[in-house]
Amino acid sequence: MFTPTKRNTARLALVLSAALALAGCTAADAADDAAAAPAAEAVTVTDSWVKAADSGMSAAFGGLTNGGAQDVTVVSATTEASPMLELHETVENETGELIMREIDGGFVIPAGRTLALEPGGSHIMLMDLAHPLEAGEEVTFTLTFSDDSTFEFTAPVKDYSGANENYDRS
Repeated sequence: MFTPTKRNTARLALVLSAALALAGCTAADAADDAAAAPAAEAVTVTDSWVKAADSGMSAAFGGLTNGGAQDVTVVSATTEASPMLELHETVENETGELIMREIDGGFVIPAGRTLALEPGGSHIMLMDLAHPLEAGEEVTFTLTFSDDSTFEFTAPVKDYSGANENYDRS
């Protein structure tokens, strides 16, 4: 028969405490995972617009705000206005010239922050336009996030004479 001693009781209490702590952590982790909302639910788009263009290339701009507690990553974008879209960034090439190129890994939007998509900076590049984009029209985009959730927004087309960037097509 087992006779409880002060030492055995202390060991038993320690083992039970550890087991409860582990069970509590596992349950909390599972609850956090279950409560994690899709990235698309944390993001809003403000002041969006698209540069008017007759053919070739255009770009979409605006603010992507992450109202969530976790960073989110936009990995792609689609629209019927263009069969080929890329997420672009501005970088300096080896000669010191600023160029636009596809960003590796997508746009990371930090938790509680806004990522500005703007001429001369990060933007959504539309290539091989399906039709002319005229001021006053609207273009609908679908953003896809790293967790495969999606977010749709509509942006007006505006005339804009700036943003004559160079593009790295390597």
